[in-house]
Amino acid sequence: MNTLGRLLTDLGERSTYDAVSQCSRCGYCEQSCPTYKATGREDRSPRGRNQLVRLMLEGKLKDPSAAREALATCLLCGGCQSACYAHVPTADLVLEGRRRLSPRPPLAARWLTALVGTRPRVFAFLLHLAYAAKRAGFSRAAAPLLRFVGLSGLAEADAHAREAPKRFLFEELRGRAWSASPAWAYFAPCGPNYVYPRVGLATVKALEKRRGPGKFLDNGCCGLLAYNYGDPAEAREMARRAVAQAEKGGDVPIVADCSSCAAFLKSYPQLFLAEPDWRRRAERFAARVRDAAEVFDAAGARVAGPVTCQNSCRARHGQNLPAPKALLESAGEFRPMAEADDCCGGAGAFSLLHPELSEDILKRKVANIKATGAKTVVTSSTSCLLQLDAGLSKYYPGCTVLHVSEAAALDGDRQ
Repeated sequence: MNTLGRLLTDLGERSTYDAVSQCSRCGYCEQSCPTYKATGREDRSPRGRNQLVRLMLEGKLKDPSAAREALATCLLCGGCQSACYAHVPTADLVLEGRRRLSPRPPLAARWLTALVGTRPRVFAFLLHLAYAAKRAGFSRAAAPLLRFVGLSGLAEADAHAREAPKRFLFEELRGRAWSASPAWAYFAPCGPNYVYPRVGLATVKALEKRRGPGKFLDNGCCGLLAYNYGDPAEAREMARRAVAQAEKGGDVPIVADCSSCAAFLKSYPQLFLAEPDWRRRAERFAARVRDAAEVFDAAGARVAGPVTCQNSCRARHGQNLPAPKALLESAGEFRPMAEADDCCGGAGAFSLLHPELSEDILKRKVANIKATGAKTVVTSSTSCLLQLDAGLSKYYPGCTVLHVSEAAALDGDRQ
């Protein structure tokens, strides 16, 4: 079975069953869970999902398919783990449950993982074609047909990705001259690489300004896509490539500018619990990883104020990072937002697979942003950028969303 079987938890290394048994069903997690707050359903709460996984492991779940939708609708945000006194790793447990229900990853996930992980040139070529069609207006015209033939996910993806870059980030960075004695190394997540190259360019600009010369790792996918969609074995192979690539560049900090990917890079040791040598290498690698949200925390910025912050789930809950308050306060008037640590409903492909639930969560998030009167909201994850950009354009067009790296790169320049 394509499961991990053992997890690294705050209580140490545990079997999946031991980890899920730590849930006492107290309910403190429920008000931290966006899907529970949106639906009020017990099976859409963290403790409900944990109990379904436990019943599954004990062989007491009479109808395993009944758990499928409950586990599928988990955002994997980790808010429940932060709220839980025992820090039960619900997101990892949900993934273990999903893998038991579907031992083989979905076909679409296998294709995408294969393209991104082992055929990046083919993936880049196909995405260039898709972006060209988008710029020409063909994709919007094709949206009704896509929905009619059951490919609504593609239509939703096109609607969310409002930008269509002509050049990918790796195409911009490969031609640069990099330092032979770098002070940092840049790991380009797939989001900045293929969707928001401007974010990666801002990260490099801000790093050079504040940390001196660095280097581009010219890396592949970190493996998060494969891990989240049912193929930890493939994620493990991608992790090996990432670790080996980084080892060639010395022992400098590795900066990633998507909080989801940064959190996953820091979790690499969990993939190698049965391989002591690779676990040690993964631990050394993980200790070097820095999220852009922590690197630029004290940097000055000049953005349109008032400004507020959406603290990306995998920054706050995946890495225990506080909001970059010092950065935002230096931008001018900073206004705290209610439920700033709650997921905005993006969560990778969640907004495409569960559009109605995602939209309910998004509306609540935009209402909280609007209540601050902010003109700029800053975040640190590609999913947040996509989701908030789509939500703000519909429900609060007077506000724009920026990545934390873009805010840091604007030091000295009023937006």
